[in-house]
Amino acid sequence: MSVLVPFAATLLSLRLAGLLLRAERTVWAGAFLAYAIGSGATAWGTAHGFDATSFRVYYGAGALLTAPLLGAGALELVGRPLGRAAGLIWTGLAIGAVVAMPVHGAFTRAVPSASAHLGWAPRVLAIAGNSAGTVIVVAVALATLRRRLLANAFILAGVACAAIGSALSGFGVAATSVLVGLAVALLYVGAAPDAIDGLRRRAARARAR
Repeated sequence: MSVLVPFAATLLSLRLAGLLLRAERTVWAGAFLAYAIGSGATAWGTAHGFDATSFRVYYGAGALLTAPLLGAGALELVGRPLGRAAGLIWTGLAIGAVVAMPVHGAFTRAVPSASAHLGWAPRVLAIAGNSAGTVIVVAVALATLRRRLLANAFILAGVACAAIGSALSGFGVAATSVLVGLAVALLYVGAAPDAIDGLRRRAARARAR
């Protein structure tokens, strides 16, 4: 389960990233791709053991990219051109940090702790990026709540699931990956233009049977 669940979260995130890209939700597609890469690195490390390279991939995608890109994507959702530019700039900064950051310590199959393998600078960068990204997503959702009530409710629920998953990381890879998968699904419904209408049509067909 510790391998299969994050692998399933990887496939789900990749599928939804492709759908978002087709719907021209470019930055959110990038965030979902980061979710997929982070989950894939988790599955690989749990199966084969982490090393410095897989840890860089895991940390870069999961800790440095996902939440900031969601924040930039939230700006894109409400028609702010700044969203794509901010997402591109942050992605370049994050990739540079991942390549340059010194990694130390021994690895096992357990999900690595950043404090055991990194200095203070990449950890501060991750905290700043995650905090800013989360604040922007929540602020945009609340500011446009009346206009996009149901969609923003899904987005806020997805953010809450992701936060709970991070808080419960000590309970094992499978539990965290389930919450990541649920967060991705909820965020997709809130971000994809036709997702809510599709859910309504399915519910109507189910009631008609």
